[in-house]
Amino acid sequence: MRKIIVALLLLFAFFQSSHVLAQDLLKSTDLSTLKVDNLIDSDIAKIKTQLQTNNMTIEQAEPMALAKGMPASEFAKLRIRIAGLSLQTGVSNTSNSSDTEDRKQEKIVNTKVKDTLNALIFGSELFDNPTLNFEPNLKLATPVNYVLGPGDELQVSVYGVQEFNASIPVSTEGKITIQYVGQISVSGMTIEAATQKIKGAIARVYSTVGSGQSQVAVTLSRIRTIRVTIIGSKQPGNYSISSLATVYNALFLGGGPGKNGSYRNIELLRDNKVYKNIDIYRFLVNGNQSDNVGLKDNDVIRIPAYNQRVTVEGQVKRPGIFEMKKGETFADLLSFASGFNELAYTASVNVLQKTAKEFKVRDVKFAEFNTYKPLSGDVFRVTKILNRFENRIKIDGAVFRPDTYSFYEGMRVSDLIAKAEGLKEDAYSNRARIIRLQSDLTTEIVNVNLAKALAGDLEADVALFKEDIVTVYSILDFVEDFKITIDGEIKKPGVYQYHENLTLNDLLVQAGGLTGSASKRVEVARMIQSEEIDDANPNKAELFNIEITADNNEQLKNFDLKPFDVVNIRKMAVYDKPKMVTISGAVHYSGKYVLATKKDKVYDIVARAGGLTSVANIEGVKIKRPIQAEQIEALENVNMNLGKKDSIQNKLTKKLKEDLKFATIPVDWKAIVENPKSNTNVTLFPGDEIEVATYNEGVKVAGNVLLTSEIPYTKGKGFNYYLDAVGGIDAKGWKKKAYIIYPNGKADVVSSFLFIKTYPKVTAGSQIIVPEKPEVKKMSAGEWVGIGSVMSSLALLILTAFK
Repeated sequence: MRKIIVALLLLFAFFQSSHVLAQDLLKSTDLSTLKVDNLIDSDIAKIKTQLQTNNMTIEQAEPMALAKGMPASEFAKLRIRIAGLSLQTGVSNTSNSSDTEDRKQEKIVNTKVKDTLNALIFGSELFDNPTLNFEPNLKLATPVNYVLGPGDELQVSVYGVQEFNASIPVSTEGKITIQYVGQISVSGMTIEAATQKIKGAIARVYSTVGSGQSQVAVTLSRIRTIRVTIIGSKQPGNYSISSLATVYNALFLGGGPGKNGSYRNIELLRDNKVYKNIDIYRFLVNGNQSDNVGLKDNDVIRIPAYNQRVTVEGQVKRPGIFEMKKGETFADLLSFASGFNELAYTASVNVLQKTAKEFKVRDVKFAEFNTYKPLSGDVFRVTKILNRFENRIKIDGAVFRPDTYSFYEGMRVSDLIAKAEGLKEDAYSNRARIIRLQSDLTTEIVNVNLAKALAGDLEADVALFKEDIVTVYSILDFVEDFKITIDGEIKKPGVYQYHENLTLNDLLVQAGGLTGSASKRVEVARMIQSEEIDDANPNKAELFNIEITADNNEQLKNFDLKPFDVVNIRKMAVYDKPKMVTISGAVHYSGKYVLATKKDKVYDIVARAGGLTSVANIEGVKIKRPIQAEQIEALENVNMNLGKKDSIQNKLTKKLKEDLKFATIPVDWKAIVENPKSNTNVTLFPGDEIEVATYNEGVKVAGNVLLTSEIPYTKGKGFNYYLDAVGGIDAKGWKKKAYIIYPNGKADVVSSFLFIKTYPKVTAGSQIIVPEKPEVKKMSAGEWVGIGSVMSSLALLILTAFK
């Protein structure tokens, strides 16, 4: 028993030593016996407090702890425990100006109503904009002059050697109760005064506070709600708001002044007396928030009716309706409207005033802006400046700087040309033109001899007037713009600018040179010029036939060209690049083949391709010929007399352009083998593609049949056999319009004569198609009744005729 007691005492001493070491981690000289696993959360919190008191981080304390014998593994555990404690407790209160992340306040919500009645009144937008609410920022430090009252909640913390932390509400009696300290009255005190009082009370209980080993922090963790009354707003009533709220916050909640409410004489009533007169214009115009004072419980905000409003229209930066105070002038009103804009006429302002009986108009001159006092109901109209210039003059044409310049009295033509930095080299000096605006706003032309004016002749150097437009002509304006045309076998045919001494060699080089197909013949057509009409000469142009060296752009005998000549470079008589066709399918050597002659036929190309293979279907040879653009154009130019709204021709053209890329030409290979001169042995065109199908022992049946399938070919079996083999046609199938497509692209249809149907022959590799019946509109009951009525009338007419 004694041994057990001794062991327990030793174990207790071990744990106690760990607690003692934990309580003074920085001052201990030996940390070799410290076991972090034996420490409780309060021990870890004390270590953290010691570090914070000494302004140290856990990383800064590591070298010191290891030097005192603490194992690195134990210090790693300590680091993890301290980090885990921070996550659990959140942000610690370590200073007298603690963070306000957890400060709380009842959420105040007020639905904003768009102000349409007061939309033009200056300042109304301040109270119906949801992004503006003047709500107090709860994350800011508590104002030192904040007055405590019932409903507030204080966060009182003692940290250091001794610790204490609690959230304490202010009771309805205005007191707080701290454990072991007792009740302290704080109502009506500022937060700064209450903090000093609380520190003094705690120091009488916590001895380390008085000695400075522990500190006290008092912060506002929850803000009380106060009630204020707003009168004369768009939404008047009693509002519960934050005790940190200001006048503007309350006005925003109330929607701002009502329809006739004043923006400049708002009264804040406290204890039944006017505590503050609020002028919102001081904030709107100058950003001055001196009127935005804090509110207290039971404050009343009274918005009286306005005394005087005026309207500003026209060329100001902020037109609208403004409220004026006694003694304010038009200059003050202009500052409210942010001044004139760039186009405003500022010499005077027109005012529409109201008398006791009628309206009257007055002009306020610029000199009166600082003295004229607007009257209630005045409407100020600021007009635009005139669209004219008092000293503008213009010069254009053959001068170095054509532009608009300032005019001065006594200015002459030579002075204006000097401003424009003189005449260009191409200036026509014998005559210049002045377009002058006369007093009756009509225009006249004044001609000037520039050569004399610039030589100092005062009579020629005409005096100018404002708004004159001086035009200096260029000699290039009188030169005709000559062109020359080249076409034919040239790389860049087209129309080119003609220049003096232009030769054929020059034009050939300018047009990119001759093509390889150019012949030695060149034809130049030149217009005929004559002062008299020669009826005996029917020629419209003079022709020159020139021989050139076709492979050289520089001709030994150069030909001089004239304006409007047309040069045609002729093509060689024989110059055709090799054209190719393609053969594919069941031939020995498929691929592309050049047309050796202009009359190469199908048989010739098949022979050059090694002939048909053993698996070729001799009934499956066809030619795919590309549809040419000229074919589509010819179709578009044909008038089918179908009317403008008929879509048949349009559909056909669209099908050729977009759907069909080739035309199929069936080839009867048996007939060609028996007689190569057979008409089915067609002459090939460039781009043709010969397809030789591989022998296929099946017959494909598709369209409106019960089962789309491929049936094995059976010699001697007819059309109906293959239709029956796929289950027959379906309900929409149109058998009498069924058709067959043979392997060579040829097609055949079902025909009938005297109620006897003849079906086309079926071969191996062919395809049977059953189309869909067209929809037939059934006659309605009304239509049947109409037909019956007509038939009855007709029968009655016949009977009457034979009586």
